[in-house]
Amino acid sequence: MSFSIEIKTEIIKTENTNLENLALLSAYFRQNAYVDEKLIRVHTENASICRYLFKIIKELYDVSINVTVRKNFNFRKSMLYIIEVKEKKDNILKDISLINDQGYFINVPKEYIIEDEELEKAYLKGTFLASGSVNNPKTSRYHLEFLLDDAEYAEFISDLLNKYDLNSRIIKRKTGYMVYIKEAEKISDFLKILKAYNGVLYFENVRVYREQKNITNRLNNCEQANIEKTINTALSQIEHINIISDAIGLDNIDERLSEVAQFRIKYPESSLSELSDIMSHELGKRITKSCLNHRLRKIKEKAEQLADKNV
Repeated sequence: MSFSIEIKTEIIKTENTNLENLALLSAYFRQNAYVDEKLIRVHTENASICRYLFKIIKELYDVSINVTVRKNFNFRKSMLYIIEVKEKKDNILKDISLINDQGYFINVPKEYIIEDEELEKAYLKGTFLASGSVNNPKTSRYHLEFLLDDAEYAEFISDLLNKYDLNSRIIKRKTGYMVYIKEAEKISDFLKILKAYNGVLYFENVRVYREQKNITNRLNNCEQANIEKTINTALSQIEHINIISDAIGLDNIDERLSEVAQFRIKYPESSLSELSDIMSHELGKRITKSCLNHRLRKIKEKAEQLADKNV
């Protein structure tokens, strides 16, 4: 079962008021309803959603409902569940704000459908059931989307989402418009709006795990880079020491520089901090990292002078 289906299965188990169910039907029918002079037909590939819609329609309007099941001849070869309502057709469509009093289609619902926060959330729930999907955070990039058929309606849904600070965006597709959310925190917030709390818990657990894993990887990469930098610096310092040794010998330079050179050759893989501690311990006197760095810089300058003379 996909993560999207798990979320949809969870949210249809939540209880709604009649007004919330009206808002939910308005959103779902707006996306998935076919209407002609005789009937309203809606479809879904999810048997649980079919039962859910059947129950809501029956409770709100007490009408006869015909349900048929047929094979959905797409690449998934899934079943298609079709709900047909013939009784009170126009009353239902007016009630859920899909047509006006003259019988013309309404692209964006009237204000009473979403007049308070709970109705807005119910409408978004219906929109997600009809045309929404969300990637499993464990296997994919963070992504939640709605595939919608109209630019004005896409703007309406995006504005509704952004009332809850979800940072939704719209992109034009060949078959319509996609309203999407990319940020993990915002997707989690939307799942809370749907009251899909088990989904939120799963999503947050995976998100925290992935973030901790990314932090660990960055730290490991940083540590590896530091090790490589330390080794390369030490190799360069040893190269300078060898130039001096071959040209004039380490006994013929300042005693303090010769001392550092011998310790660097003895401990080629140590960082400056580690070499400072080693020298301080073995010599019985404090050799600071700053002092050590200064002496190694003097060795470099001496090596460069001798190299220039030999050119």
